[in-house]
Amino acid sequence: MRELSVVGVRVELPSNQPIVLLREVDGDRYLPIWIGAVEATAIAYEQQGVKPARPLTHDLMRDVLAAVKTPLKAVEIMELKDNVFYADLILGDNVRVSARPSDSIALALRAGAPIRCAEEVLAEAGIVIPDEQEDEVEKFREFLDQVNPDDFAS
Repeated sequence: MRELSVVGVRVELPSNQPIVLLREVDGDRYLPIWIGAVEATAIAYEQQGVKPARPLTHDLMRDVLAAVKTPLKAVEIMELKDNVFYADLILGDNVRVSARPSDSIALALRAGAPIRCAEEVLAEAGIVIPDEQEDEVEKFREFLDQVNPDDFAS
C-alpha cells in the first residue's frame, strides 16, 4: 500500500465530469478518479474549510463513528476493475467496509485518516507528470485556490 494525499477536485471539460486528483506522498505518481458532483462538493468543502449550515452525509458518518467510538483508521483503494475503483474503510479493530473511493476520500478528510492505494492500482491507473508539465499542476493548484465548492453542484 502507498499513501496518497488529495491534491483537489476539478471539472473535466467538455464532459463537466468532476475528478479528484490524488498524489503519492513518497512518490511521483498521480491517481485521477472520476467522481460524482456531490462527492466533489463534499471534498472541496472540506479542503476549503467550508462549514455548511447542516452536516453533510460525510459529516454525519464521521459523527456516528465518533459517537460509537469507532475510529476510521484508514481508507484503502483496493482494486480497479472495468474502469471502476473499489475502496475499503478500515474501522476500529480492522473491520473492513466496502465503499466508493469518492465517499471514502470525503470521509477520510473529515476524520483525518490516511488514504492508501494498492500498488497494483497505482501501477495500472497512476500517471507520472513529466517535469515540463509541473507548471500545469501548479496551475491546477491555483485553480483550486480560486474555485468555489458550489461550482461542483449540479
